[in-house]
Amino acid sequence: MQANGTGGQEPEPQVSCRNGESSSTAAGAVHSNGLLSAANNGLPSTDSPALDTGLKKKKRLSQADEDVIRLIGQHLHGLGLNQTVDLLMQESGCRLEHPAATKFRNHVMEGEWEKAESDLNELKALMHSPGAVVRMKFLLLQQKYLEYLEDGKVLEALQVLRAELTPLKYNTERIHILSGYLMCSHSDDLRAKAEWEGKGTASRSKLLDKLQTYLPPSVMLPPRRLQTLLRQAVELQRDRCLYHNTKLDSGLDSVSLLIDHMCSRKQFPCYTQQILTEHCNEVWFCKFSNDGTKLASGSKDTTVIIWQVDPETHQLRQLKTLEGHAYGVSYLAWSPDDMYLIACGPDDCSELWLWNVQTGELRTKMSQSHEDSLTSVAWNPDGKRFVTGGQRGQFYQCDLDGNLLDSWEGVRVQCLWCLNDGRTVLASDTHQRIRGYNFEDLTDRNIVQEDHPVMSFTVSRNGRLALLNVATQGVHLWDLQDRVLVRKYQGVTQGFYTIHSCFGGYNEDFIASGSEDHKVYIWHKRSELPIAELTGHTRTVNCVSWNPVLPGLMASASDDGTVRVWGPAPFLESQENEAINECYSMDS
Repeated sequence: MQANGTGGQEPEPQVSCRNGESSSTAAGAVHSNGLLSAANNGLPSTDSPALDTGLKKKKRLSQADEDVIRLIGQHLHGLGLNQTVDLLMQESGCRLEHPAATKFRNHVMEGEWEKAESDLNELKALMHSPGAVVRMKFLLLQQKYLEYLEDGKVLEALQVLRAELTPLKYNTERIHILSGYLMCSHSDDLRAKAEWEGKGTASRSKLLDKLQTYLPPSVMLPPRRLQTLLRQAVELQRDRCLYHNTKLDSGLDSVSLLIDHMCSRKQFPCYTQQILTEHCNEVWFCKFSNDGTKLASGSKDTTVIIWQVDPETHQLRQLKTLEGHAYGVSYLAWSPDDMYLIACGPDDCSELWLWNVQTGELRTKMSQSHEDSLTSVAWNPDGKRFVTGGQRGQFYQCDLDGNLLDSWEGVRVQCLWCLNDGRTVLASDTHQRIRGYNFEDLTDRNIVQEDHPVMSFTVSRNGRLALLNVATQGVHLWDLQDRVLVRKYQGVTQGFYTIHSCFGGYNEDFIASGSEDHKVYIWHKRSELPIAELTGHTRTVNCVSWNPVLPGLMASASDDGTVRVWGPAPFLESQENEAINECYSMDS
């Protein structure tokens, strides 16, 4: 561990500043600390004169200050500013790394493997885990072995394998793989099979990065430590940003480090972009296709309208209308490839319609019994099967032609979902729970138990989280793997109407739901309070769908007969002012 920045009277630490010494002493200390000259692997020169031998006694540095100086020094060295690093270390009285580490670095980069192995004995006393020496030696010998092979020195490579690597008795499986490289006919074949850059600076730098992970930071800093810290800071700011809804490059070149990351609400989809009025009665459901290019809306007026999404303007236009649903359309499900769309009706509907979206033709009209109520449906991930059921106690698995493959009797289904494993079907029932059903081995198990009826639910893309609309309770988030209630979201008005919520935004960081108070509510997944309340609808909002490809696009369906399309603030000031009146955001 590093010293805590005490004065020069105390014993010299292994790696840190020696504060409180005169500049001439400090300069000598830098020289004795083993920083290499530019000729030695580009590290700072150690024989530059002190800036001013007459400098006053240096200010004592805290541990944090010492760490920052070392981080800056490492970063500047990586940029090739070696003289600047030399002067920084002289003036501060710090050293970048332990002298033994500096020697080790130099010998590794120059391929002097025997000297590098010898350096390990000196470094061993500075390491927390003695066993790490064996792992470091293995990495060194592996590089040595590969370089011999690339140079055509097969006998020397074989000697390393038999007399040096094997006696370590470490990672025998890897040794077997290395021995297979003896059969490589040429260097290109070796580099391809070993996934290795070949002898030189690139592979040795990667080797050094691996070796540094075994050394305490007081001896040698981890590779590019300052960049790592800055990247973590940027990622943390992004995670804490309530309105962040775009992919952030993991590199630092795309952001400014001079200001904190903060997204504006104007970039968030809480402004009305369009109001679709083609339905002539209550709109019960809407859903974007999996590729984000279309929106399907189902209405009490017995029609399904397919809308085309313009990829540039994000405006929607009516593409086609699917007619003939005598009971109205209360639920829609796109097939995984978006070729087909299944439409279900309300409780008294015993029929299910499967449409070919591309041609607009009805492929299947399925009805097992007039006493059934097929009100919910979910596609199997293979796109060749689907499950459907309702609240009258029937639960079917069918093929694309509506042929019955399996059935589960006595299950009163409110909502369905097929997990990505292709075997498990989740179903909410009249017992205020969600159970998992396996059609292959005909087993079922309880996964979620609520105290009130589950009106609808949806599952995140990774299959880990479930979002439930619970009667009189609102929106609940469950972890399906741990079977625990994660969060209860506040604000929404949820009685006994069926309201559909959704995950959305980039990386599904957000949750949106309709409400009986005519609003659309949006929450950040980690916050129970809404970050936005969208107004504009004049009756209950039955369903919200967030575009899975365009994170700035969302749609909501309402009993007022309209579908509202939400997006970022319009560019025109007049439009923006009008939109602001429709969007009220709450501080979380």
